[in-house]
Amino acid sequence: MLVVDDDDTPVHAQVRIHTIATLARVERTLGRLEAAEQHYLEALTAAEAQAGADDASLAPMLNDLAVVYKYAARYDEAVTLYRRALAAIETSLGPEHADAATVWHNLGGIEHSRGRHAEGESYARRSVQIREAALGPEHPAVAADIAALAALVQEQGRLDEADTLYRRALAVFESAYGPDHYDVAVACNNLGALEAARGCHAAAKAHYRRALQIKEPLLGSDHPDVAMTLHNLAVLHAGQGHTQEACSLFVRALVIFEAHLGADHPKTRASRDELAHLT
Repeated sequence: MLVVDDDDTPVHAQVRIHTIATLARVERTLGRLEAAEQHYLEALTAAEAQAGADDASLAPMLNDLAVVYKYAARYDEAVTLYRRALAAIETSLGPEHADAATVWHNLGGIEHSRGRHAEGESYARRSVQIREAALGPEHPAVAADIAALAALVQEQGRLDEADTLYRRALAVFESAYGPDHYDVAVACNNLGALEAARGCHAAAKAHYRRALQIKEPLLGSDHPDVAMTLHNLAVLHAGQGHTQEACSLFVRALVIFEAHLGADHPKTRASRDELAHLT
């Protein structure tokens, strides 16, 4: 374990904190949420000891740890950290700073996960408003906010509006990053869900498969985010009566979710229940 000693110089302490936080980000990227949490908590404790609990420099770490809690479905803990990060940013940098948009975006994501879509939409619109004013409409960070807004709009049944928002985000991502970037994969996955909701199965499959083709080389075939697209594609096959294909995909998703998120995580239970229904 990396420890920041009391007699460390500020520079040495900052280097150690940065190293621990970097390890946490690597663990989170690999889907190792428990390890990521421990590293973030260690880094946060050290940073608080050095800078104080309310310092704005803690906001990125608070936000990152909250993301871990969101992935683990620990929503109340995530919201507490997001609110703390937002307060630090607004006090230090102002409420219209682009960093505030990041936290509003993530608060919208929490409400999406909880099924409170109208409330989440208000947060997502706030993130778009702030970030677009700060960075301009063609910035990929603005596109990420727009994609998050689209997901919340879709959940409320406004499919045409959501489609327009998703395609706007996808065009920005492809222009900024090229065709094989992770954010392109996320946009494709979301378009797949939208087309599935419309009953356009061929288009939905094409989007999901493109998302998998991008995600697997980037994240590895056993990453929870890959599992989510596998689950979505399985649901589509199940709805068309393609039982064998659906079961195979659900099994792959379930193995990944159980390994990384645990047997009781909502995503794990969803894949298990779908598989049980088919078998």
